[in-house]
Amino acid sequence: MAKWTSFPFAGDYNFNAESVKGTWARLHAGDLEPLPQDPQLLQAWAHFHNGDFYKSMRLGLDMGLVGLNVANKAACVYATYLEQQEATRLALFVEVAERAGTQIKQQPDNVNAYYWRAYALGRYSQGISVAKALAQGLGTRVKTDLEHVIQQQPTHPDAHIALGTFHAEVIDKVGELIGAMAYGAHKTTGLTLFQQALKFNMESAIGMIEYAHAMLMLDGDAVVHEATRLYQLAARAKPIDAMERLDVEMAKAELED
Repeated sequence: MAKWTSFPFAGDYNFNAESVKGTWARLHAGDLEPLPQDPQLLQAWAHFHNGDFYKSMRLGLDMGLVGLNVANKAACVYATYLEQQEATRLALFVEVAERAGTQIKQQPDNVNAYYWRAYALGRYSQGISVAKALAQGLGTRVKTDLEHVIQQQPTHPDAHIALGTFHAEVIDKVGELIGAMAYGAHKTTGLTLFQQALKFNMESAIGMIEYAHAMLMLDGDAVVHEATRLYQLAARAKPIDAMERLDVEMAKAELED
């Protein structure tokens, strides 16, 4: 495997298994991942929260089934924010989707297995183009998985964000009429999902960023002021770990563009 790009703020976060355990509810306000008791699994999560995504993924994979959620989250966050080569990014998302699919067969009640499969397929779809992904049936798979997550965990903030993004991107590509008829995508549903996500997790920088993206896709110039306000709020957020730091830095970059 090619060498992974380093987290650019290495050393800013210094979690260990014990501090991860003590801060778990805040660290996982977005994905509602259950608190593990296994010290090795907590260490894999510590690597993740410190920004050592490769080490987190490897340790998670070495643990087998119980480590797949941390391994898949580490791979997805790394591929989304840090990987420079598009082919490598896409390959990582495919690997996550495949691993999560196998995981679901063995752990059908593992809610975040469905979430990470949907997330990986969603990011992969963005990479190959949403239009091409819809033609391949990936949109329906993403929507089905995310709706399952929300059915099982109605206050799962990140699933609301991802499903809101699905509705917005489908409408952006095919329009409201075809989006509704062919893919069950609706503007009001998408925007409501973002509002709910931010109600469940008010400090979510990524929720603000993706909500702003969706607003601009759906309403364009009419909502530039509100979208900018959301980017500003996200840029001022106080990140607790490496992933949130990457979200905040992305918001700052959006404001500079």
